[in-house]
Amino acid sequence: MTEWILGRNPVSEALRANRRRFFRLWVAEKADQKRHLKDALDMARQRGIPVEFLPRQRLDALGENHQSVALEASAYPYASLLDILSRAQQRNQAPFILILDTVQDTHNLGALLRTAEAVGVHGVLLPLRRTATVTPAVVNTSSGACEHLLVAQTNLAQAISALKNENVWVYGLEGSEEAQSIETIKLSGATALVVGNEGSGLRSLVRQSCDVLVKLPMRGHIDSLNAAVAGSVGLYFIWQARKFSSETIDDTFNS
Repeated sequence: MTEWILGRNPVSEALRANRRRFFRLWVAEKADQKRHLKDALDMARQRGIPVEFLPRQRLDALGENHQSVALEASAYPYASLLDILSRAQQRNQAPFILILDTVQDTHNLGALLRTAEAVGVHGVLLPLRRTATVTPAVVNTSSGACEHLLVAQTNLAQAISALKNENVWVYGLEGSEEAQSIETIKLSGATALVVGNEGSGLRSLVRQSCDVLVKLPMRGHIDSLNAAVAGSVGLYFIWQARKFSSETIDDTFNS
C-alpha cells in the first residue's frame, strides 16, 4: 500500500528522514525549483527515485496544498515503545515522551507532532483505536516533522504501566481543580506528558494511570486552550525544565 505525500517541506523531510520506501516523485512543469523543492529533487536523483514533470492538473487531482510536488511512498512506519525508550538511551538522556489519548483532529495531531519534534521528544504514543493516525494530511500539517519522530500505537494504560516500571513520571494535562499548576512540578527527569481528547479530555483509565495531574497557569477570561496549544505549551514547560537542551539530534533510521 502506498500514499502520496504533498508539499515541499513534507516531501523534503520524508526524503531526508529516509524511513520509507519511495516510488516516484511528481513535479509540476515550470515549478520554481528553489529551496525545499531543489533539495527534494537532489535527494530523489541521488537515490534513483524516478522523477516526472507533469502538468499541474495531475498534481491537483491528488489534493490541495501540493506546492508543485508529490511523493509516492510506502505507509508511515510506526515504531514501538521499546524503540522510543532505546532512542532515549542511545542519546544518553532521560526519556521525554508525549502520549496522546484519543486526539482525533488531524490538525491537532499534526501540530502536536511538529512541536514534539521541535523540543526533542524521544517518541509519541497513540492509542490503538479512536484516534487520528499519521496520514498524509498529518504529514502535511506537521510540515514533515513526523517523519523524524518515533510514533507508536499501543494500549495506553499498559504503556503507562511499562513507563512507570522504567521510572518515568507520567503527567496528565487537564484543567480540573485537583490538577496541580505545572510550574510547581519538577519536570527535569524522565517524563511523559499525556494530552487528552479535544472534547472529553483524558479517559478515566488513562487519567487514573497518571502519577500527577497538571494544569497550565492562565490569567485571561478564557479558561481553556485547545489540545494542540495546551499540549505544545506543556511540552515547552518540560523542555524548559531540561534547561532547553540544544544538543544536536543525529539519528540513523532504518529504511
